[in-house]
Amino acid sequence: MRNIKVKVHSSKSGLKKEDQLAWKIAEIASDNAPLNEKAVDMVINRIIDNAAVAIASVERKSVVSARDMALAHPREDGATISGINSSQRFHCEWAAWANGTAVRELDFHDTFLAADYSHPGDNIPPLLAVAQQKKISGKDLIRGIITAYEIQVNLVKGICLHEHKIDHIAHLGPSVAGGIGSLLRLDTEIIYQSIQQSLHTTISTRQSRKGEISSWKAYAPSHAGKLSIEAVDRAMRGEGSPSPIYEGEDSVIAHVLSGKKAKYNVLLPNINEEKKSILETYTKEHSAEYQSQALIDLAKDLNKKIKNIADIKKIKIFTSHHTHNVIGLGAKDPQKMNPDASRETLDHSIMYIFAVALEDGNWHHINSYTPERANKKSTIDLWKKVVTYEDKKWTKKYHDPNPAKKCFGGEVIIQMKDGSKIKSKLCVADAHPNGNRPFKRIDYINKFKTLTENIIDHKESERFLNDVQSLRELGKSELHKLNIEVKSNLKNTSSENKTIF
Repeated sequence: MRNIKVKVHSSKSGLKKEDQLAWKIAEIASDNAPLNEKAVDMVINRIIDNAAVAIASVERKSVVSARDMALAHPREDGATISGINSSQRFHCEWAAWANGTAVRELDFHDTFLAADYSHPGDNIPPLLAVAQQKKISGKDLIRGIITAYEIQVNLVKGICLHEHKIDHIAHLGPSVAGGIGSLLRLDTEIIYQSIQQSLHTTISTRQSRKGEISSWKAYAPSHAGKLSIEAVDRAMRGEGSPSPIYEGEDSVIAHVLSGKKAKYNVLLPNINEEKKSILETYTKEHSAEYQSQALIDLAKDLNKKIKNIADIKKIKIFTSHHTHNVIGLGAKDPQKMNPDASRETLDHSIMYIFAVALEDGNWHHINSYTPERANKKSTIDLWKKVVTYEDKKWTKKYHDPNPAKKCFGGEVIIQMKDGSKIKSKLCVADAHPNGNRPFKRIDYINKFKTLTENIIDHKESERFLNDVQSLRELGKSELHKLNIEVKSNLKNTSSENKTIF
């Protein structure tokens, strides 16, 4: 691995492009490194994971709207849209828009947490759409996805966005551009321009994840993917980009992130070195913000130990700075305590999530979020008893550079009305690679079958699982086999609303 030192340079210094972070990223995207076999297997796992959550959300409003917009942009020999007959093809940027929204809607796919946040599986919809339209082989798609994960994971490790209230899609844009460049085997110059354009156009604030969190949370990564496809297309036509996008005098670092005196270190593999960062990422067993995963497992376990939930006086959760300030009381967001809040807000409220998981001894991607469930009197009473605190020990564990020691959980102290206390803690979720039940291929398959039950038929389910596990052997013009068709006619909004498309 190489340690790329990144800082702001004055315009008159004439920083060479070869010394810029965007160029260094482009170099690894354009190399011909051998594929790591474990990374290849994980790519297949994550495509299965994405397909599961996309199909599970196929009738949800934001997904319906995104799909309807995409259906207005047909293209012969284009890309497929999840749920729709594979014989119908659409412009790849619009397929990426629809499919990316479906993947993100339930907040139920993979994650990587370090200095910043990310859902690296968001790279897959735009890369798959481009690969389908450009008739790329399964092997080259794998190469592109591995590259995209490598870029995003290492940007997330090295550059914190959230401290400046910048949304994490700012790391997604460059990773999508690099991944597309890799699967199309573009030269370094084109990828370099694409990365800079993608970053420039995907800067947005984290208000999308605070207050009355709307469906934009689902749209944000698909928007970044769509913009990145367009950026690559422009660069392939010889168009340039704002440069240096990271290091320039009026760049992202200088005026959006930590300022002109900032210094960042970004680790990247050496040229032609195997890319394995996808192996550091992890998926969700539960449909909720990742930092709640271990605490849901903890709540489910505590449910078995507490005879009467009504006897609880107070619940204290000691956790990391990130968890306390993003999904805990540290966010200072009254919506996180509101029974009438949106699903998008509730899945970012650890107070709500812990109360429901403790009360039910379970977590369900639909039933745990219904208005009736959120407004249950006993749940509201329990919800109000949950308090979160930052514990610097857990913050330190969260930021541990050693993946084997990194923790995303916390410690829970439950005070009972009789004065007794119940204490429990969990470092990582059960499904985490270092957890009690690490997810394996069979777990991804079971998640897929559970989430798609009664939405697709058994034959289609088995067909997809066979094809995706043979991804490496799929030839050009065969990537439509990664699409899944649903049993019934899908909802649409075109008849209900006056729209542009």
